[in-house]
Amino acid sequence: MFELIFLIIISGYFIQSVIFVIGAKKRFPKISEDELPTATVIVAARDEEDKIHRCLNSLGKLEYPEGKLEVLLVDDLSTDRTGEIIDEFISSRSNFRKIVPDEPKGKMVGKVNALATAIKQANGEIILTTDADCEVKSKWVKTIASYYQKDVGMVDSYTTQIADTPFSGMQAIDFIYLLLVAGGTINLAMPLTCIGNNMSFRKKAYNEIGGYESLPFSVTEDFTLLRAIYKLGKYKILFPLEKDALVTSIPCTDLKSLYHQKKRWSIGGLGVPVRGFFIMSWGYLTHLCIILTFFFYSPVWLYLIFFKIAIDFFVLYPVHHQLGVTKNLKYFWAYQIYYILYVLALPFIVLASRKVIWKGREY
Repeated sequence: MFELIFLIIISGYFIQSVIFVIGAKKRFPKISEDELPTATVIVAARDEEDKIHRCLNSLGKLEYPEGKLEVLLVDDLSTDRTGEIIDEFISSRSNFRKIVPDEPKGKMVGKVNALATAIKQANGEIILTTDADCEVKSKWVKTIASYYQKDVGMVDSYTTQIADTPFSGMQAIDFIYLLLVAGGTINLAMPLTCIGNNMSFRKKAYNEIGGYESLPFSVTEDFTLLRAIYKLGKYKILFPLEKDALVTSIPCTDLKSLYHQKKRWSIGGLGVPVRGFFIMSWGYLTHLCIILTFFFYSPVWLYLIFFKIAIDFFVLYPVHHQLGVTKNLKYFWAYQIYYILYVLALPFIVLASRKVIWKGREY
């Protein structure tokens, strides 16, 4: 009986995975370089003096048609040298500007206040956002902007992390897997989520939803914006699988920071559509069955566990290959252990408390 249940659950997991890959590998038409729109890159930084140099150096190497790109760096009320570092970097760059937001009021608190302030001052037709701990590729803006045909309102893409230990490697693979699910569902016109450190949107679409000021507060403002633009019903949302659009962030350095990151994402994601809960629930049941193997052991169960692990690898490999980060898959086994444990733990973490601590702020 238990073997049959496990077989059904694993079969559903396999079907879901195939659907995600089909969606993720979907291709879209591009516009020519002559047609590229004006673009604004926005980075909100709070107390990032030890990380922001890497981000700034990569932004300084961006390739885009002359006069069509600006970069807005928001010093989000930092208490360290972040603002000074920004000032030093932009002193000789005419298309870079520093912005300091007003003190947050009402629901406009934290990062969303910093972003909203910058967007109001942005001159670009297309807004791209990344984080101060991220490194972008020189063709990042050009690659993302090339997908903005007239009916496209939002384009997102993949983020991985620096992977040089099993702890950082498992996080890097997890980022790719979660974004594979996000990208697959977005490209099949059933969006669930995206990530703000590699997100872009048409400013016209942003204005049509009333900006962040008109949206409910969320600790995952990127997810809220995605849903709002999707609900307009007039724009396509794309999630291309492009090596030159890949962003690389810095992983959490310890379990405490990783715990707070996962909790923030989980609480922010509670507003996903019903299909999102279905996908998450199916993943939960799959991993629960793996743990139950210790209590209902049989050779068939071992075969099904092997099949589940094989599914994950053959889903992850082509995406990593296309993004040029297959070397990270040497941490696949560390990721598998991590994946099982956090999927099973997250519901209890969220139920225990909705309080979120991020960047020294409590929500």
